[in-house]
Amino acid sequence: MEGSVVYNHRTVEEVFSDFKGRRTSIINALTTDVQHFFQQCDPVDLHELYDTDKENLCLYGFPTEHWEVNLPAEEVPPELPEPVLGINFARDGMQQKDWLTLVAVHSDAWLLSVAFYFGAKFGFDKADRKRLFTMINDLPTISEVVSGLAKKQGKEKSSVSNHSSNKPKSNSKGGSEPQAKNSRAVQLKDEDENGFEEEDEEDHGETQCGACGENYITGQFWICCDVCGRWFHGKCVKITQARADHIKIYKCPSCSHKRSRPLP
Repeated sequence: MEGSVVYNHRTVEEVFSDFKGRRTSIINALTTDVQHFFQQCDPVDLHELYDTDKENLCLYGFPTEHWEVNLPAEEVPPELPEPVLGINFARDGMQQKDWLTLVAVHSDAWLLSVAFYFGAKFGFDKADRKRLFTMINDLPTISEVVSGLAKKQGKEKSSVSNHSSNKPKSNSKGGSEPQAKNSRAVQLKDEDENGFEEEDEEDHGETQCGACGENYITGQFWICCDVCGRWFHGKCVKITQARADHIKIYKCPSCSHKRSRPLP
């Protein structure tokens, strides 16, 4: 457990980074490490590990992307909000998939409580709280990942995006510009338990936003400059998908400010 760790998450970005690390660790526990996690909550083994009156186990996720099953903190109040108690009690009374989904739902609630605990502790104002929630809300919940709903929604979004992006454009000279797949918005295909999959790994596997330098975030709008070929988050260049659908040739802010070359 985290014990007497001192937290200095003074900014929205630092709290969001803490949130992502904890989220990844719990997703790992409920997906890639699920058999190990399931075994650690075995009531038979619990009698050997703990006293019979100390079976209120919790699933903890840490910013380091590690997880553990352990007893709740003894101090009152605890350093941080505590996860839901007694996840082991219902284990043998439910189907494994249903039990994992239940743990995922409670873990989602815990992650939000920890993030906004930091926000309250360090005096985030209304704008910072809203920005933190927006950043968190851009990611699928743990329950959506564990239940498979995130993957289904990602495929549906990709299908819509591909349908609208396969229409060719024409320039003022009547020629055909590159298809919108290479110059218009794309969205993530889906997110797996370790993070995410790109819609087109060959084209966009390591692509970074030309404005903020960050990679894809599931479900966000993404657009490419027809001049320099760099990709941008729509929000970074203040372009929405609805607006992009009516743009024949998109120029990023940098290319728009460059002076045109004189004709020879």
